[in-house]
Amino acid sequence: MEAPILLSSSIPNLFSFFIFFLIIYLIAYFIIFPSWKPKLRPEASSCVISFFHGTPAVFLAVTSLLTDPDRNFHSTNTPFQNMVLDYSIAYFLMDLTHYLIFYPSDVLFIGHHLATLFVFVTCRYMVYHGAYAILVLLILAEVTSFVQNTWTLANARKSDVEFAAKVYAVLSPPFYVLYSLVRGIAGPYFVYRMLSYYLSGAADNVIPRWIWVSWVFVVVTAISVSILWVSNLWVELYKEMSRKFEKKVR
Repeated sequence: MEAPILLSSSIPNLFSFFIFFLIIYLIAYFIIFPSWKPKLRPEASSCVISFFHGTPAVFLAVTSLLTDPDRNFHSTNTPFQNMVLDYSIAYFLMDLTHYLIFYPSDVLFIGHHLATLFVFVTCRYMVYHGAYAILVLLILAEVTSFVQNTWTLANARKSDVEFAAKVYAVLSPPFYVLYSLVRGIAGPYFVYRMLSYYLSGAADNVIPRWIWVSWVFVVVTAISVSILWVSNLWVELYKEMSRKFEKKVR
């Protein structure tokens, strides 16, 4: 009876968290950014709900892991860890709704959100184990979110707001460095440890092989796309700095 009990106790939390993110999105769209261009308002509102998810999720996930003395790659999810998973599921459902309404052709982000939801939902509602691995990955994914959202907002207004242009210029190099370290080094290292553990068969009795294989596939794909994305940003930054240097020389 454990699964039905967990399900019935979690649905109200999930619904409450979704309403929470929905209200924040509506406040951002209609109150915080009413004067922004129609094309920018949805993206800016998405950044706001990401502010309310990313950094809080990192602290919640860290706390949930530190308070679990039995944590490992196949340990049973604690109630605290399940709550963090519900919090993130609600956020991704809200942001997925945002993309389906305003950017239905953005297959990359819609696919990313669907794949992420698959990982969270299977961990939370199907196997009830493995939250340690999923939450560490969540921490690595969201630890850069505050800087990334600030950078994204500045990038959106840099062409018509001088302060935004300055913030974008100052923030870009350190953001690229941090993002590269997390997605290019820390993330792949942890996925290697995760894959090695699951390949040993130690988790097969509680996490079906097809599920953890799916988790690894989703994470490796996401990390690969992230590395490609930040690599393109580095190339653009190099070109921009080269142009500025050439102007100074002339």
